[in-house]
Amino acid sequence: MLAVALMVVDHVGLYFPGTSILLRCVGRLSYPLFLFCMVWGYHYTRNRKVYLLRLYLLSLAMTALSWTVDTYWPTQGGYGNHNIFLSMFLVGVCISTVELFQADRKKGWMALGGIFAVQVVYFVVPLGRYMNGDLHTGIVPNLALNEYGFEFVALGVAMYFLKEKMDLFVPVYVLFCIYQFSGEWLWGDGGFPIQWLMIFALPVMLKFNGEKGPGWKYFFYVFYPAHTLVLFYLGNFVF
Repeated sequence: MLAVALMVVDHVGLYFPGTSILLRCVGRLSYPLFLFCMVWGYHYTRNRKVYLLRLYLLSLAMTALSWTVDTYWPTQGGYGNHNIFLSMFLVGVCISTVELFQADRKKGWMALGGIFAVQVVYFVVPLGRYMNGDLHTGIVPNLALNEYGFEFVALGVAMYFLKEKMDLFVPVYVLFCIYQFSGEWLWGDGGFPIQWLMIFALPVMLKFNGEKGPGWKYFFYVFYPAHTLVLFYLGNFVF
């Protein structure tokens, strides 16, 4: 729920003109918290195939929503690349591939080959002629082109394998935040780096007691697209 609240604050800063950059700064804590919840959920889920299928179908739904909004209600800033479902789908696929490789090298190589084949298909299937890359990857998942990029997919995988080894989890997470600071300063748009502020999500993760909270997963699945659509409308057509 904290991640949800921070996400809303972040998207208010994204869509509403004239808002303070502080809203986007606060929002940097949201996605790492969602990733943390996702890896624990993936650890405990009874059926990973259903879990991944659900995320992929939701990714298709977000792709359709994004295309519809930008096609029929075009704005200067656009609806934006909102597809956390795709990023989490890729995290889950990579986690399962690593575990499969550890258990059975032959099947692991086959899974790796399948991931590579999908990356090839991304460039072969001509969807890119009709839609931008962010929409294209919602249909044919691309490891490099997704919300937050491959580095955050790798972070999610690292979180999963280190989630019960906090003596390793903490330095890896902090080093990742330091990298975000340096990378954004070097290759960003010239503004002050803000993604590294996700470091302040770490104390919240460290407070996790290992117990399952309320089963509100379907609320999150609905709330995510709904709140972006409402804020997009309010920010562009009301305020």
